[in-house]
Amino acid sequence: MHYPVITISREYGSGGRAIGERLAKELGVPFYDKELIFMAAKESGLSEEYIKKTEQMKSTSFLYGLYMSAQQLPMNDQIFLVQSKIIRQVAQEGPCVIVGRCADYVLRERKDLLSVFIHAPVAFRADRAQKVYEKEAGNMEDFVRKKDKKRAAFYNYFSQNKWGDARHYHLAISSVYGVDFAVEVLKHAAESFPGGRKNEPAAPTGPGK
Repeated sequence: MHYPVITISREYGSGGRAIGERLAKELGVPFYDKELIFMAAKESGLSEEYIKKTEQMKSTSFLYGLYMSAQQLPMNDQIFLVQSKIIRQVAQEGPCVIVGRCADYVLRERKDLLSVFIHAPVAFRADRAQKVYEKEAGNMEDFVRKKDKKRAAFYNYFSQNKWGDARHYHLAISSVYGVDFAVEVLKHAAESFPGGRKNEPAAPTGPGK
């Protein structure tokens, strides 16, 4: 009896990572995003920088054919499989919040899964990307759309679902009302999850914590 495993997919600039990180802290559960890159590097022997550069790429049919002819999966496919293995492992260890990497699809068979999609109007996300992420581009809205297109291509390639289609998530939340509002909604959803209960707060991990 505990919180569900929560996966967060998000449009670029929507604040999905900030929402997930804050939610994990509020619930007292582990948070996984960039941590998965470190864990995948340790598991595979590849560098963190290489995995970060490669993980969001999908294989083209031409390259896929070449690799398959050599009886070896493309490197980005291999990295996806490694990260999927790690995602299943951390979910098995208990309640947590996982951002991106098709985690909702990887864990789709779990009965304790709460999958979430964070979205917002493109103008809102473009403004946030510029102010919060300190990104610069000639046309910030086009920059945001291109980021979304890459995320959609990655998700649609590795899953049988469509990225951003609300029918494939338990909750779809707009972040225009702010991070605090989104966290409160998701916290309530986690606490109200069938068979769930409040976890004990995370224990302090060091001086002044």
